Amino acid sequence: MLKHKNIWVMTILASAVMLTACQPKKEEPKPEPEKPTTEVQDLSQKLIGDSEQLDLKLPDCSGNSCPELLIERLNSNQRFIDDFIDQKIVQLLSEILSVEPVDEKAENAASDAAASSEVKPALAQVETPKLKMEKQSQSFVAAFMSLDKELKELNSAQQISIMVKPKILNAEKPLATVVLNSSSYLGGAHGSSAQQYYNFDLKAKQLIKLDDLLQPNKKAALEKQAHAVFKAWVTEAKLADSIEEYEQAWKFQLTDNYFLGKDGLILQYAEYEIGPYVVGLPRLTIPYAELEGILKPQYLPVKAEAPASEAKAAAQ
Repeated sequence: MLKHKNIWVMTILASAVMLTACQPKKEEPKPEPEKPTTEVQDLSQKLIGDSEQLDLKLPDCSGNSCPELLIERLNSNQRFIDDFIDQKIVQLLSEILSVEPVDEKAENAASDAAASSEVKPALAQVETPKLKMEKQSQSFVAAFMSLDKELKELNSAQQISIMVKPKILNAEKPLATVVLNSSSYLGGAHGSSAQQYYNFDLKAKQLIKLDDLLQPNKKAALEKQAHAVFKAWVTEAKLADSIEEYEQAWKFQLTDNYFLGKDGLILQYAEYEIGPYVVGLPRLTIPYAELEGILKPQYLPVKAEAPASEAKAAAQ
């Protein structure tokens, strides 16, 4: 009896071992691969964005003499620059069309009064910077269309036009630069164009003027270098028989319109500023090598250090 009992126990144990062996082995959990750590890039010291066109809703028109009004504004990650450029666009349109810009406080008061007298929908349209600029531009649109109507009444087939467009020229240090390009034709012999540069210190969040670039008491030295480049330009372009003759009509002057180019400080002049209409928008470049001791060091290119072997050879 004991023998049969032992056989029965052994049979149960063998069955249990076989069942255990048949069970699929559980895989050990694999360690998750470490995710690469991505550094969050600081974009506060860069100017990133593009221009966006304003919707000005001109009247429908067909034909070759329809007026063209193209106004764009800057939409970037630097709100203080966008607001500054918006103001400059309004000033520029005011000058081109001889129209006083709408007073912003009066406009806001009128807008608030109108809003309080109406039942606002649940999802009222938020006044974005673009929408605000479109509202500010309405007085210019009216003046522009009024001028076009006057020309048409005089049987003029001329197509008047205005274009204003900002563009990011340099996005980071030492200075972020935005150029405001504009052109207009409002009848007459020819149109007009301009390029105005605005330079910003992104860390300080402020406009940097030409005088801010200079070391103390170096304005005269800069003017001397600029005058030398001006003389070379007059000679190379064969604008007159002599510098003295040319400056009787177009005397040299130092402009505040500048930007830091790849090869030097670039001075941008307007039409008729230092030359006749035929020369367009003159541009003078003063090489950085001539500006040592004139510009502050942070506005000069960083000189690459020579390898140790070259430095040793030069010392010998």
